[in-house]
Amino acid sequence: MKKLIFITAITIMSISAAQAQEVRIGAKGGVNFSTFSGDDLGDIKSRTGFHIGGLVEIPISERFSVQPEVLYSSQGAQYDDAGTEGGVDYSYKVTEKLDYIQVPVMAKFYLVDGFAIEAGPQVGFLASSKGEYEGTLGGVTTSGEDDLEDVSSIDVSLGGGVSYRLPMGVFFGARYNYGLTNVNDGDNADDQKINNNVIQLSAGYSF
Repeated sequence: MKKLIFITAITIMSISAAQAQEVRIGAKGGVNFSTFSGDDLGDIKSRTGFHIGGLVEIPISERFSVQPEVLYSSQGAQYDDAGTEGGVDYSYKVTEKLDYIQVPVMAKFYLVDGFAIEAGPQVGFLASSKGEYEGTLGGVTTSGEDDLEDVSSIDVSLGGGVSYRLPMGVFFGARYNYGLTNVNDGDNADDQKINNNVIQLSAGYSF
């Protein structure tokens, strides 16, 4: 009984201490520079997209907090090439657009007032997967957009970065997300691993 009372008292004091800290609610948005890493990807280039969403920062102590977020994140990559084959000029560009609802949970440690390093896991739920193409062969141009099949519906990644919050509540951040899940969910998934890689630059406000 004494042990139970002691544990209960410690729990209550911990909750009270957390509540005494300032819980912040905010919104953020910014630009994504995304690409793929993996097997046999050829000459791949980054895709520029965006992210936007909300967050809650929950202080645990004076310098440490936990920050869950919910973001809409536009990701993917591009492939392009041009040349001459059999005396005929050609060029093409393919953009793979993978958009996710991302749920990162970041642990933040404040080195000094306002400036924090952050790291944590992220789970993404595929919202849209499309392939946009444009090509020219012998002066004839064609273009279009199709749904991409065989894309994993769940993407797990690890994120790390830095952020700085001004006293007025405006903050800025930079984060790198490294995908752990194979995006390729097709029949050749065991032979070709493809992972998301995303650099995010953000700005937001919390209060």
